[in-house]
Amino acid sequence: MSFFEKCFKLKENNTTMKTEITAGLTTFMTMAYILVVNPSIMSATGMDFGALLTATCIASALGTFFMAFFANYPFALAPGMGLNAYFTYTVVLQYGYGWETALAAVFVEGLIFILLSAVNVREAIFNAIPTNMKKATSVGIGMFIAFIGLQNAGVIVGDPATCVALGDVKTVPVALALIGTVITLILVVRKVKGALLLGILATWLLGIICQLTGIYQVNPDAGAYSLIPMGIVSAPPSILPIAGKLSFKGMNISDFIVVVFAFLFVDLFDTLGTLIGVSTKAGFLDKDGKLPRIKGALFADAVATTLGACLGTSTVTTFVESASGVTDGGRTGMTAFTTGVLFLIALLFSPVITTIPSFATTPALITVGLFMVENVTEIDFSDYTEGFPAFIAILMMVVAYSISEGLVFGVISYVLLKLFSKKTKDLNPVIIIIAILFFLKLILG
Repeated sequence: MSFFEKCFKLKENNTTMKTEITAGLTTFMTMAYILVVNPSIMSATGMDFGALLTATCIASALGTFFMAFFANYPFALAPGMGLNAYFTYTVVLQYGYGWETALAAVFVEGLIFILLSAVNVREAIFNAIPTNMKKATSVGIGMFIAFIGLQNAGVIVGDPATCVALGDVKTVPVALALIGTVITLILVVRKVKGALLLGILATWLLGIICQLTGIYQVNPDAGAYSLIPMGIVSAPPSILPIAGKLSFKGMNISDFIVVVFAFLFVDLFDTLGTLIGVSTKAGFLDKDGKLPRIKGALFADAVATTLGACLGTSTVTTFVESASGVTDGGRTGMTAFTTGVLFLIALLFSPVITTIPSFATTPALITVGLFMVENVTEIDFSDYTEGFPAFIAILMMVVAYSISEGLVFGVISYVLLKLFSKKTKDLNPVIIIIAILFFLKLILG
């Protein structure tokens, strides 16, 4: 028996090494953007961009390895979007604290998460979420990541009058994203293995052809970067400018608690939402709606967050793009292990990895969205005390641009409707406490 078979139980999970590696490649390709985006956001604090790239790769690899070996699930981790923006634009640039102090807050958040995971608080919250809400979370995440994909390519753009609008389909990135989506769906329909990964590569290749023929014009000022790697291998930038620099100086205790709580709240429910949604799609939940080995999964992101702060990056969390690997057949930690290895390889091949354009990953995100929306047929909409909370959770995840905010509105409406319709037998103490905390979060900001 090979090490990987013994460690990840491939046969027991009806999968193969080839399938798991392909799924890991797909997951990595769909979330490789974080290698550029995270340093871009956090460098606005004055942190070194190159050091942030290295920290992002290492923290992502460690977190994903933890998920592979602690829980044997195909979920990948990296510094979370939204949390890195809060770190940069709110804690540092708005509140005026140094990035060293912000890293200290992330470090404390990670320690609290380790404690909450050890005493099963996070597991209890996961299990308290109603079954229909779990299915709705899967659907909402599907809609959310498809929306992100459309935004990344410029298919959907901001509009001052209507908030969002259709982008210019005549532009090369938008056209290639749409063409790539058609190619990907054809591959899916024909049941080609690794369809999502092949769709990403095909869209990227079409972009390179367009650049070589002059159809695609490189203009960094307009966000149109070269699609052709300027090199293949380069030495990783030094992490020393930011590693181990967290500091508890310069922030009063009350402000520090507020900042830690903000990190804690968003990370807690974004992570739980992602685990619920992707696990539902993969069929990992048992007959009671519980996730086996959830403690290992929760420990993975808690430990990764703590170590990530020491390395010099913001909160590390489970990524919703993990759904792309699950859709491509990933069922074990071998998928996560593959993704983690690729994060480390990216340290050497950053000229290639960072050249993958966002419009090339759009087809994969849209297709994954389609797959995850399938769960909507399993939601009981005939009972409005079940149907409306599911509906509002799905809607708010997209329009509020937040998985956690979708859960906030879904849980609050669920508890209120059950109370006023006198169906209190459907409620448990944990879900009531969560609803109260969500309500306080809404009114107190």
